[in-house]
Amino acid sequence: MELRDIEIFLILAEELHFGRTADRLHVSAARVSQAIKKQERAIGTELFERTSRSVRLTRVGTELHDNLRPVFQGLHESIAKARRSAQGRTSVLRIGTINANNYELRAVWEEFRKRHPQWGLQLRHAEFVHPFTGLRSGEVDGLVTWLPVEEPDLTAGPVLFTEGRNLVLPVGHALAQEHTASFEMLADNPAATAGELVPEYWENEITPFYTPGGHRLDKVVTVTNSEQIMAEIAEGNMIHALPMHGRRFMNRPDLAYVPLTDLPVLRWGLVWRSDAEDERVQALAQVIRDVGPIEL
Repeated sequence: MELRDIEIFLILAEELHFGRTADRLHVSAARVSQAIKKQERAIGTELFERTSRSVRLTRVGTELHDNLRPVFQGLHESIAKARRSAQGRTSVLRIGTINANNYELRAVWEEFRKRHPQWGLQLRHAEFVHPFTGLRSGEVDGLVTWLPVEEPDLTAGPVLFTEGRNLVLPVGHALAQEHTASFEMLADNPAATAGELVPEYWENEITPFYTPGGHRLDKVVTVTNSEQIMAEIAEGNMIHALPMHGRRFMNRPDLAYVPLTDLPVLRWGLVWRSDAEDERVQALAQVIRDVGPIEL
């Protein structure tokens, strides 16, 4: 297999969706399909089971994924290490970011790079499902996420920024023209949940299970990524409360954003694995303390 084809296979195994895989790799869906068919011909069996509604790994595909992923990751790390060496850098700090507004936080990133030119800083988008897997596997050294994080093996560091939340609805919804909204308005509408893919206390922080008046939300739409959330709202399948920065960085013409007035401020901070804390993580945490918290 060519390296690009291996990358296509690994991303498809993660996304289980040809369109999202193509978007992440900036190629066409046809290119993804072509690469997978080529691999299946070379191996002699299917790697994915495809239906009109789903894509999933076969037994052989799962084995190949488990064997290829560490090799491919190690190859990338070796190339990155050689590149850092050529630039006079000793290592790179890899930060996963569940937030979408890293541009608004550039004062922090630029200050870190200014203070510590010997280290690289790499920001990687992280989805909210299985939020701490990347930290625990060592794929990232830190994670920007909403707080609190109450995991015994993780350290919750300083607050990076704070913000409110918007009620997000289809533009044709009856509440779309309101200037403000109450979280109580979600009580009689379908809402989203990530279910067992995230800790319950963590989901409750960003979208509480109960309204201030004590009504339990009807969390019936299971979501696994940000794009799906926006699509489900646009299709009228639910309404949802989202961080305010989503309006600036994930804005869509078919959605309306109404500020919520009765939820506490959402805090975002840096989290890392306690047993992997090093001077690079400590240095970034100190920059965040010195610059922030940023109020958005």
